[in-house]
Amino acid sequence: MIKKLIILVTLSQFFGCKQEQEPSMSKNSKANHLINSSSPYLLQHAYNPVEWYPWGEEALKKAKAEDKPILVSIGYSSCHWCHVMERESFENDSIAALMNKHFINIKVDREERPDVDQIYMDAVQAMGQNGGWPLNVFLTPDQKPFYGGTYFPPQGWAQLLQNVAQAFATKRKEIDASADQLTDALSTSELIKYNLTSNENGFSKEQVDSLYQKLLKRFDKKRGGFDRAPKFPMPGNWQLLLEYYHYTNDKAALDQLILTLDEIAKGGIYDQASGGFARYSVDADWLVPHFEKMLYDNGQLLSLYSNAYKLTKKPLYKKVVEQTVEWLQREMAEGNGGFYSALDADSEGVEGKFYVWTKAEFDDVVGKNSGLLSKYYNVTDTGNWEHGNNILHMTASDEQFAQKEGVTIEALNQIVNEGNELLLAARSKRVRPGLDDKVLSGWNGMSIKGLCDAYDAFGDDTFLELAVSNGQFIKNSMIEDGKLFRSFKNDKASIDGYLEDYAFVIDAFVALYQSTFDEVWIQEAKILMEYINTNFYDSDENFYHFTDNQSEKLIARKKEVFDNVIPSSNSQMARNLYVLGIILDNDTYKSRAHSMASAVAKLCVEEPAYTYNWCSLNSMFAYQTAEIVIVGNEAEKFREDIASRYLPNKVLLGSKQESELPLLKGKSLKNGQTTIFVCYNKTCKLPVTDVESALKQLK
Repeated sequence: MIKKLIILVTLSQFFGCKQEQEPSMSKNSKANHLINSSSPYLLQHAYNPVEWYPWGEEALKKAKAEDKPILVSIGYSSCHWCHVMERESFENDSIAALMNKHFINIKVDREERPDVDQIYMDAVQAMGQNGGWPLNVFLTPDQKPFYGGTYFPPQGWAQLLQNVAQAFATKRKEIDASADQLTDALSTSELIKYNLTSNENGFSKEQVDSLYQKLLKRFDKKRGGFDRAPKFPMPGNWQLLLEYYHYTNDKAALDQLILTLDEIAKGGIYDQASGGFARYSVDADWLVPHFEKMLYDNGQLLSLYSNAYKLTKKPLYKKVVEQTVEWLQREMAEGNGGFYSALDADSEGVEGKFYVWTKAEFDDVVGKNSGLLSKYYNVTDTGNWEHGNNILHMTASDEQFAQKEGVTIEALNQIVNEGNELLLAARSKRVRPGLDDKVLSGWNGMSIKGLCDAYDAFGDDTFLELAVSNGQFIKNSMIEDGKLFRSFKNDKASIDGYLEDYAFVIDAFVALYQSTFDEVWIQEAKILMEYINTNFYDSDENFYHFTDNQSEKLIARKKEVFDNVIPSSNSQMARNLYVLGIILDNDTYKSRAHSMASAVAKLCVEEPAYTYNWCSLNSMFAYQTAEIVIVGNEAEKFREDIASRYLPNKVLLGSKQESELPLLKGKSLKNGQTTIFVCYNKTCKLPVTDVESALKQLK
């Protein structure tokens, strides 16, 4: 039946067709229905001549009342091709006239409404199309999808609109039948679709080895990452590799990890002058980024580079973390503790213009050190990118470069730092890329976790202060009566939180506790956990829905299972259940975590790249988790020492005084000294009074 959908409009029908007259282009003088939106992405379209509506009751009722098909166009503020399609088609008067005549047009910010995006992305992929953004999907008046795709050039888009409108008018029964069948398929549970059932068998060390062997086949042994282009950083996969090395001491795993992190940090995907990572590299060499910067990438990469530093002590990783935190403070800080969502790829309508340099511009800015810095950042007269522009990147480590150029590391660092300051000052005078200035709770949760990991690795109080401030912002401004909101803008929290928001905020609060021993964060995490267990949990399948019971009902209610650029919400919830279960001594939580992870165990071995967070949790089970409890006046000092080591399979608890946390109850000082208890499954080894003795007790 889905094949019938594709026959409605074939590629040959809408590509290669010609418009009978050249359309005029305009920014409408009158605002459409997006004008009161909180989303920067929707506001970008508020003066299009298209009669856009936000997703909501008004538009959906209008479609039913007028019996018109719905066009849902989904994107996000830093999406380059979303901007291109807007300029080419949505600001085009004649195309807008077609859209307004035949369709009810709805614009969706996928960052605000991932539930809507998830359903219609799945629909387009089920039709045999490639997914991506902008996502343009045609629906029946009752929201059921019957055709869709991603970016369309203007002539093809105009022809497609006419073809779909004609098909809707003349083949309505076929469209309705196909849409019904597709909607039924979308409503099928992911657990049924992939035959995910819990089992009693624990995950074995042999299975951990097997999933690594599966990943090994996909590695790019020359430039790091996976052997493909474009290349996404995918920090969760490399976090899994880091953990695998910790468990096995497999040198090949460590070598691949270091290669990948080095190449990303030296490449153009990393902003060499400013810090912060772009979303992905369009090539296999990490050179040419798709220049937008997303908060969720940078939060995760802070964790990854901080943890890798704990193991390797590489100065490059410390530099990356410090620069990226400075970038967060300088360009992404909301002012009250939150972080903004994203920076566009484009400025002045040109992708990457803010970040690149001609040789003449570069020399003029850095002055006397231009010769050395041109070599360091590979800046040439002809350029290493298009139109004579250069993307700053490194091809050698600082040690290799300093030796080759006959300078000391100290002198090189000073020259590079001074050069970066000059480049930043000059860049600040350019037209800046657009800023998506909404604060998303889940993405901020990832940033808190990254900052806590950075604090643990480097002991820099600034990192912890930022993390605590961010946590307090979410606690005070985005949580009400135990309910979390997704978005904050203009002094107002809005949109019911999704499972991913709860999952990453709970993870952040647990991280704040383990970095501070302040039990308020555990209590906050517990409150959120109780809310989602009441409002998201499906007791029949033992997994969590993506949306709240109290939220708007869509045509399908999804359960997110597969890890992607960020971990899936269910995999993160399973981890939260396990760690909180240990801290709170809650066997129900721990049992649920084991059940969820065991259901995905087979997929972990078959598809570890798309289940990496599940694989990480299953590996924790296979190798057993250390419960490290510290009591006494020097609890914080001992905590800092232990946290600075790379020990991924641990839960850290502590207190200077009495505590009601179960694992801290009854733990007394040994000879009046601060004491460490190393326990496994609530069974403790002999108490010790120094960190080195405790480390020897770890399995």
